[in-house]
Amino acid sequence: MSTQIKPRKIWIGRYLIVVAALHPVVSMLIYGPVYLGMLERGVFNTVNRDPLRSAAIWFLLFGGPVLLLGMTINSLERKPDFTQASSLGLGMLLLCIFGVVLMPMSGFWLVMPVAIALMSRRSSERLSA
Repeated sequence: MSTQIKPRKIWIGRYLIVVAALHPVVSMLIYGPVYLGMLERGVFNTVNRDPLRSAAIWFLLFGGPVLLLGMTINSLERKPDFTQASSLGLGMLLLCIFGVVLMPMSGFWLVMPVAIALMSRRSSERLSA
């Protein structure tokens, strides 16, 4: 009986980087007039307690942490010992579920495949031949 090491597909970090890159583009499409209004007011302290501006800024800025996470995972998933990522996947899944419950029409769905893929990584990725 021989075993082969199955080559791992490296896609998780790249996928998150693409999602993060699209975040500001989609943000501008949705909240463009809100950002223009903030620019007209001088930017500083223009969010204040306005819920629409708060949502717009959170939407715009959330792409940054997603980009950093994607870059980190992209680097780590090339390493052979990056198979025990289930806790990261579980945390991302819980965040996604919470986000989807609060906002079903959101991009949280886009991170579900990443969370599931991280949770399904195995320490012994071998195939029996």
